[in-house]
Amino acid sequence: MAPRQATYPHLRVISSAPQSGEPTREPSDDRIIETNIPARLDDLRWSPFHTRVVLALGITWVLDGLEVTLAGALSGALKQSPSLHFSNLDIGLANSAYLAGAVLGALGFGWLTDRIGRRKLFFITLALYLSATAATALSWNVATYALFRFLTGAGIGGEYTAINSTIQELVPARYRGWTDLMINGSFWLGAALGAAGAIVLLDPAFAGPDVGWRLAYGIGACLGLVVLIMRMWIPESPRWLMIHGHPDEAHDIVVAIEREVTGHDREARANALPKMKLRMRDHTPLGEVARTLFSVYRQRSLVGLTLMVAQAFFYNAIFFTFALVLTDFYGIKSDHVGWYILPFAAGNVLGPLLLGRLFDTLGRRAMITFTYGVSGILLALTGYLFSIGVLSAQTQTAAWMVIFFFASPAASAAYLTVSENFPLEVRALAIALFYAIGTGIGGVAGPALFGALLDSGARSAVFAGYLFGAALMGVAALVAWRYAIAAERKSLEQVARPLAVME
Repeated sequence: MAPRQATYPHLRVISSAPQSGEPTREPSDDRIIETNIPARLDDLRWSPFHTRVVLALGITWVLDGLEVTLAGALSGALKQSPSLHFSNLDIGLANSAYLAGAVLGALGFGWLTDRIGRRKLFFITLALYLSATAATALSWNVATYALFRFLTGAGIGGEYTAINSTIQELVPARYRGWTDLMINGSFWLGAALGAAGAIVLLDPAFAGPDVGWRLAYGIGACLGLVVLIMRMWIPESPRWLMIHGHPDEAHDIVVAIEREVTGHDREARANALPKMKLRMRDHTPLGEVARTLFSVYRQRSLVGLTLMVAQAFFYNAIFFTFALVLTDFYGIKSDHVGWYILPFAAGNVLGPLLLGRLFDTLGRRAMITFTYGVSGILLALTGYLFSIGVLSAQTQTAAWMVIFFFASPAASAAYLTVSENFPLEVRALAIALFYAIGTGIGGVAGPALFGALLDSGARSAVFAGYLFGAALMGVAALVAWRYAIAAERKSLEQVARPLAVME
């Protein structure tokens, strides 16, 4: 039977009827399309549409920064709370519960993101976050606090997969590296917001010792409600739609984006752009996912895993215990911790802002190696100065500010790497898997370990933890130098061809 042509102007659809005796397949499983949708998205200049995508979706990292900062800045208040009386170990375990929730949320929602689409998931995960962070304010003991932090983490973990996938697939290739680093760096805008909120809400003149920390968690819930409305404007990823049996809807979205960006119809221009031939599918079996990640792209998986583990331990171990170091070793009052977080957050924002462009010019490999290596060296040096007691609270904070100027783009580059180095069909699950493994190994253990080290009261014990984090960053730098992929300014389909591509 001769193939029949569809009338879609954006693609050529060839649909073959099954031969006699063959099982009938779903329509999305037996159609082959020839499309230029990826090239059309990458051909666009930056526009208000892309800014809107960044603001509505990138706010995820602001929320995570807010949550992580509150967990650190409020730790002193939780220890002094008349109803909770947390110990350092309780705080470390609760923070680990948040990260454990993020791990499991990333895995579960990551699988759903590749299965049912990006847009549905970034509403579901935000709703979970909103509910859980509001419930945290009502905690009445260690168990309930840890449970609600776990659920908050699950929402944030799910956000990472849905949001990273969507942003990667909507932003043109030549802007992808810098944009991704900037969005991940916005974590520290949330950190600054959390620090400022903690300064006000933990002030005894403003609220009582068991009220201020509860009000602080309401900041995230209020911010999340605003974000929920902003996301109404963001479409489904056309790249996801074109593979999952909805090429006409993908085309309509791309045409609408083009008209908004350029002000006119671009069909004539689109006809000159490269096309690819794809066999549509409704899902990707887990067996094919595993084979893709651990056989076909085994080397890339090694790089992604190493980068994620190193940055997760480095960040979570240090930042979740930031307030405890200031209060236990430098005698800073818990309601003053926010003042020290603000310059720390500034360093983390400036890093991606000033170094981010270099990831698209000098390239991924050189910049990942540089930022990971410098971060590890500086942490080891600062840890030694801390161990011999020559730092004050102010110089300790200044040292951390310099360290994380480099560590912030390094950590963001880990997310960039795992989100652009794998095929579209497994992108969200790849992000989830490497985030989960990296955070599980490097993040969940980190806060609990450092909580125990701080409880020992020995600077040498804390220094040993810093050295371990520095060594992980050094190993990651070496792995990146040897194996990282030069993905700068390349389309996602050039970096990793979709599994559905037909030769």
